[in-house]
Amino acid sequence: MRLRRRQFLKVAGGAVLASARTPFASAQEVYPSRPVHIVVGYAAGGLSDILARLIGEKLSEHLGQSFVIDNRPGAASNVGADITIHSPADGYTLFLAGISNAINVSLYPDLDFNFARDMAPVGIFSRSPLVMEVSPSFPAKTVPEFIAYAKANPGVINMGSAGTGGATHVAGELFQMMTGTKLVHVPYRGSPPSLSDLLGGRIQVMFDNIAPSISLIRDGKLRPLAVSSKTDALPNIPPMSDFVPGYEAYVWNGLTAPRGTPPEIIRKLNTALNTIVADPSFKAHLADLGNLAVSDTPEGFGTLIKADTEKWAKVVAFAGIKPE
Repeated sequence: MRLRRRQFLKVAGGAVLASARTPFASAQEVYPSRPVHIVVGYAAGGLSDILARLIGEKLSEHLGQSFVIDNRPGAASNVGADITIHSPADGYTLFLAGISNAINVSLYPDLDFNFARDMAPVGIFSRSPLVMEVSPSFPAKTVPEFIAYAKANPGVINMGSAGTGGATHVAGELFQMMTGTKLVHVPYRGSPPSLSDLLGGRIQVMFDNIAPSISLIRDGKLRPLAVSSKTDALPNIPPMSDFVPGYEAYVWNGLTAPRGTPPEIIRKLNTALNTIVADPSFKAHLADLGNLAVSDTPEGFGTLIKADTEKWAKVVAFAGIKPE
């Protein structure tokens, strides 16, 4: 699948964020002096959209301007990323970045942009681990038992995911790469249908986001074997690293801007983000979504993006993942 810039622009339509195209006027302009657009690479109603609207509302409160959510779904958020990267670097077009953007660099080799190079990191504000889960009838009750069963039955266990190349897929491929097991990947369009098949026994394991699964886990309908990194949402479930040393995977979200955005604007946005993240009410709101409120400098967030880009490139190559 070749996803070049002209295709993105065709999908996105003719007018791209017209209200955000006025250049940054001068160093004396008080930023923001007009509405800021946050481009979201997914449709309205999903978790990415919910997080964008939550952070946009808080930024509006702190900076005194509207932060408008602009949903531009397509190609695993590449459409929205392309629009943002090719927008003016004036601070009035931001992008809700996530782990998929680090994965996409190697999943879509024909992109005419490099996310880590062409986006300026603003700051991270949310992260969430995944949970390895099976149905209560599955014979393995622990990760070591699961590994032993999988090695004794290679290519028999079906591993569901919320979509090819997404976090719930690559987390499972990382597990296979590090344990020498062989599972059969079964992609779905989102978590709900995959969870339905997990409950029905048509697939046997998932590395799912916590939010869609947590009520099923608490009701005893799913058995969690491990979390991909420590989380207060499932405090009694061991991290995968206890059984597979060095294993770690989590979903993250933050804001980026086009490369060349003035440093003073980046710093102002980062300061606002970090203030929001420190608010107990914001932390509680994220916790309700199965996420942890986190903060970092723009440089630290940039280091995470680059590290995850390299990490998931190895997994994509190992598994031979191709976009749908």
